[in-house]
Amino acid sequence: MQRKKIVAGNWKMNKTLPEGEQLIREILENESPGDVEVVIAPPAMLLEMAKRLTADKARFRVGAQNCHHEERGAYTGELAAEALASVGVDYVIVGHSERRQYFHETDALIAQKITRVLAHGMAPIYCCGEMLAERQAGTHFQVATQQLKEALFHLDAEDFKKISVAYEPVWAIGTGLTASPEQAQEMHHTLRKTIEGRYGAEIAASTSILYGGSCNPANARSLFSLPDVDGGLIGGASLKAKDFAAICNSF
Repeated sequence: MQRKKIVAGNWKMNKTLPEGEQLIREILENESPGDVEVVIAPPAMLLEMAKRLTADKARFRVGAQNCHHEERGAYTGELAAEALASVGVDYVIVGHSERRQYFHETDALIAQKITRVLAHGMAPIYCCGEMLAERQAGTHFQVATQQLKEALFHLDAEDFKKISVAYEPVWAIGTGLTASPEQAQEMHHTLRKTIEGRYGAEIAASTSILYGGSCNPANARSLFSLPDVDGGLIGGASLKAKDFAAICNSF
């Protein structure tokens, strides 16, 4: 079964409104036709602008970087899934390593966010992956698969079909390090087999699993050619239009 190819650009806490608009226009100028779904995930105040600029672009989608686990209420500064859906957000990144590290998000909390995102008709991009010490200790497979189970395996099969998974080797994010193609493939394969064990071969075969560790124009093609890698969750390179377009065209 052919899986959806996805390249998602996570801008993190970067770009003002004028800068973001310029970047999106440059990305659109550099894009080439293809069957890759391109997700732009800017800061929250830029989501409506991103949706407007990409509205007539068939393969472009807009993603939020986070949402709150509660429906609504007295949570100053937080983002409700309902509000994100109201401006046309298609995807929500959930469980990013920076949310885990700096905001102490647990898989139990992330599971609640996943449920909330799905309830409002958006698709989660769920992030999981190991720290450097965990890889060095040889527990990286256990860590990543346990995260997957705790955050996602409460879902029924129909809801799980809406999930994309992003593998983040945390030690490779923003460090200039990248997992080797062999390391990336073996982890993606392990995650897919874990999904198969819970939801069966058909759903596992159709689940898009993205690589999220310092993917760039130089290594994207080698990573995306791997049998279990279906695209990328891109950080720094998504802030440069030509680099991001080159990654999107690396299949």
